Amino acid sequence: MELCHHFISVKKPPNLYTTPCHRFVTRLTAAVSLSSSPESHRVRVSETLHKETLKTLEWDSVCKQLSAFTSTTRGLSVARSGNVLLGRSRDESQKLLDQTTAAMMVHPRPLDFSGIDDLSEILNSSVSGELVTVGEICAVGRTLRAARALLKQLEEVALDEGSSERYTPLLEILQNCDFQVELEQKIGFCIDCNLSVILDRASEELEIIRSERKRNMENLESLLKRVSAQVFQAGAIDKPLITKRRSRMCVGIRASHRYLLPGGVVLNVSSSGATYFMEPKEAVELNNMEVKLLNSEKAEEKAILSFLTSEIAESDIEIKFLLDRILEVDLAFARASYAQWMNGVCPILSLEGCECFNTNGSDYAYSVNIEAIQHPLLLESSRRSLSDVLASKSGSSVELDMENGGMNSAGFSGEASDFPVPIDIKIGCGTKVVVISGPNTGGKTASMKTLGLASLMSKAGMYLPAKNHPKIPWFDLILADVGDHQSLEQNLSTFSGHISRLCKILEVSSKESLVLIDEIGSGTDPSEGVALSASILQYLKDRVSLAVVTTHYTDLSRLKEKDTQFENAAMEFSLETLQPTYRILWGSTGDSNALSIAKSIGFNEEIIEQAQKWVERLVPEKQQERKGLLYQSLLEERNRLETQAGRAASLHSEVMDLYHEIQDEADDLDRRETALKAKETQRVQRELTAVKSRIETVIQEFENQLNSATADKFNSLIRKSESAIASIVEGHQPNGGGFAVTGTDTSSYTPRFGEQVHVKGLGDKLATVVEATGDDETILVQYGKIRVRVKKSNVIAIPTTERNATTSFVPRSKRQGRQSRNFKNLPEAKKEEEDSYGPTVQISKNTVDLRGMRVEEASHHLNMAISARGSHSVLFVIHGMGTGVVKERALEILRNHPRVAKFEQESPMNYGCTVAYIK
Repeated sequence: MELCHHFISVKKPPNLYTTPCHRFVTRLTAAVSLSSSPESHRVRVSETLHKETLKTLEWDSVCKQLSAFTSTTRGLSVARSGNVLLGRSRDESQKLLDQTTAAMMVHPRPLDFSGIDDLSEILNSSVSGELVTVGEICAVGRTLRAARALLKQLEEVALDEGSSERYTPLLEILQNCDFQVELEQKIGFCIDCNLSVILDRASEELEIIRSERKRNMENLESLLKRVSAQVFQAGAIDKPLITKRRSRMCVGIRASHRYLLPGGVVLNVSSSGATYFMEPKEAVELNNMEVKLLNSEKAEEKAILSFLTSEIAESDIEIKFLLDRILEVDLAFARASYAQWMNGVCPILSLEGCECFNTNGSDYAYSVNIEAIQHPLLLESSRRSLSDVLASKSGSSVELDMENGGMNSAGFSGEASDFPVPIDIKIGCGTKVVVISGPNTGGKTASMKTLGLASLMSKAGMYLPAKNHPKIPWFDLILADVGDHQSLEQNLSTFSGHISRLCKILEVSSKESLVLIDEIGSGTDPSEGVALSASILQYLKDRVSLAVVTTHYTDLSRLKEKDTQFENAAMEFSLETLQPTYRILWGSTGDSNALSIAKSIGFNEEIIEQAQKWVERLVPEKQQERKGLLYQSLLEERNRLETQAGRAASLHSEVMDLYHEIQDEADDLDRRETALKAKETQRVQRELTAVKSRIETVIQEFENQLNSATADKFNSLIRKSESAIASIVEGHQPNGGGFAVTGTDTSSYTPRFGEQVHVKGLGDKLATVVEATGDDETILVQYGKIRVRVKKSNVIAIPTTERNATTSFVPRSKRQGRQSRNFKNLPEAKKEEEDSYGPTVQISKNTVDLRGMRVEEASHHLNMAISARGSHSVLFVIHGMGTGVVKERALEILRNHPRVAKFEQESPMNYGCTVAYIK
């Protein structure tokens, strides 16, 4: 089988000495050799410190700001993860800056990066032997085509400007790339990426198979149309039906007419069973051929995909190299847009050694000269949001000022914001160590971090948010010790962690390194901290390019007096407002101004004056004396604390003994409470059984007498039974006949000795007062064998009516209960009249059902029922709802009948039954 015969040729192996793979292998071999050398430890420590420094300086946050301006998914991913490339040499960093400058000149005509996908996973799958899908192959072809278009756009821009030299840094990125045109053509020849299908021309075999399948399908469809028409004409189906079941073409036919297709095969049946889907006997062979050709087509398509997968795998190195170059272009344009967003200017990277830099006519030479730089992470709050920038970027007019190395944007017109406060960093040639002093929260650490970020940004080819021509050396390593490195796992205190990190920094730093140390020598005795810090700085000045440290030690600022390689800087502090201005005063020594700050916030003046006296006494010549006094004071304090600890231990022991005693009592109380509950439960169960037995006896007697009772004796029998049940219930109520009356004012009530009361804490049980009210407003009561002290507010007096009256408890049905509630608002006289009717319990003898009767018949039955009822009885009239005619007639009879005292519906929820009260 021949695949893509138009393009198959023997592929020459790539030149291993010029490919990126060879360069990678060379570096890998060098790294392996290095790992076995004595320098391997230093390299590992250097990499660890570098990563920690990036985290300390929040480099990943700057990269996330940059990610908002990327145009490809891979560029977005790289920037968000903080893996933006840093130049490994000054020339490489300068190359990145030149790319950014060239990209700045392309604006406002941004390049089109659409169509470029991240092919990393596709390439890895193809190399591992996994079959690549049609969509993934199309993504490869689309990306290769978009990469060539990207280069073409750059060449057109250079041609329009008439000067390709200005755009050379960008053109060089893509000019030497292998765009894999042959692979792109193979993909386009084999696959239609618009429809995501493999074309017939991909191989001769596929073309033959599809041709035969098309011819076979035409014959099969013609046959089935003819058979379906015959079935329809015979009345075996409502309309001709040709469908596919179990991957085979068939026709629909009623189950009762399946005999019309003798020898046919039933492939499926409808859910109702009325329709059969049958394959005619004549179509069996054609269907078999269709299945065979379809399998052959899939096998051939799989072979084509396998071929293209192997082609992609063979071009893996070249494609990855091309993707890296596209990423480089994307990041270059992202850096340009980022610079435009923050009004950045291009930094000048110093050459080795110190070169003079003339500023405003001055001959003073600087190794670092950055004017009005702002911390990039603080800029976002003073600029428009990134989304607004991206939305308006295409429409904003940008005007470049090549002479000043900056730009003016219509999108950013207006006065510059005062936040963040811009600072000047001016470090003269020959200066190796800068000591920054000043008050807390004065901006020392932020200024030092700004210098560190400026160094990283210039190494990565980014513009700086500064003015004029910022100049900064290229540093091979930027090492920072900022923050507290205390670690419980490694048994490091604050000072130990600080010194441990400094030790590693001193080990890996070189002549081209930048070292940033915050609060050097802190966390220990001030005198020893000053001595150690001075020694470290003396060591650093001969071994690094530049070291910048912050400190509160005034003695470190005196190093400049003995060595010109030291320089001082101070954070400005306004004595008028007693607030820091966050500006650096180069060549000055700053005070901590702790006493001034404390005074400004209203600290006690006596404390401030006393502290000032201490400051005057804390001079170097009295340090030994102060150390002895301090040591003696610490010994006395330790002895005092040991005495207090002993007393505390003794007190703790007594408290624990008391706690265990109370705990034992509580455990015994729980046990007694459980036993008492079990005993009471058994007593209640026995009483409940006895009550049920007595009630059942009353009910049995009622039922026995009910059968022989006449209408006149019926009400008397009910009252007798109700009275007996009420007596039983009353005798077994918890409170002996009633509960406490709610709403009673108990605030002025004072229980007397021997009086029975209700206690809320005992579930409103009756208890006896065994001790009068005390001064603490508590009362001792006894319930059974239990005595408990409760608050006076929890004690409720038994009402007089409750002591004398006998509660009448008459159980009634749900219907009766609802009826009784309707009587609550009647006058007392009327309530007594209603009670004379006895219980309104519906039974067959006091019910007349008028449903389903005609009006005349219903009237007759209702009149008879009213006449048959005895005096002071009730009659339940069930008339239903229906059309309402029977109901209206029944209500009219009840309204006018002389024996009916009154009538009302049985309940608010039952409009089909009316209760009539007979006189």
